[in-house]
Amino acid sequence: MKRLLSAFRNSVRAFRRLAGSETAFQQELVLLALSLPLGWFVSTSWGGYALLVGAVLALVMVEVLNTGIEAVCDAVSREFNADIQLAKDCGSLAVLIAVVLAAGIWIVAVAERIASLPV
Repeated sequence: MKRLLSAFRNSVRAFRRLAGSETAFQQELVLLALSLPLGWFVSTSWGGYALLVGAVLALVMVEVLNTGIEAVCDAVSREFNADIQLAKDCGSLAVLIAVVLAAGIWIVAVAERIASLPV
């Protein structure tokens, strides 16, 4: 139990730091906050709602991992290094893929909702 509590404290510390200083993380938190009520109106089922919110949560998770990669790279060296650049670029690509995935899921859900509206 002590280990779980310690892990939770570490997570809260990371959350506070990212929420206070990382613009991309802050923007994604706003998206998450908006997705909670909007997903309820867009989705046609509980599973659809979970998918919509889950897609945004996955985006936030990838952003957290990308920020961690960048922090490690910066701790190793601030000088140009091709391998460090690749690591940072791969983290950035992962975020882009998560954005495309989340946007695609939301676009399909909105299209399904519009198609099911009575004419």
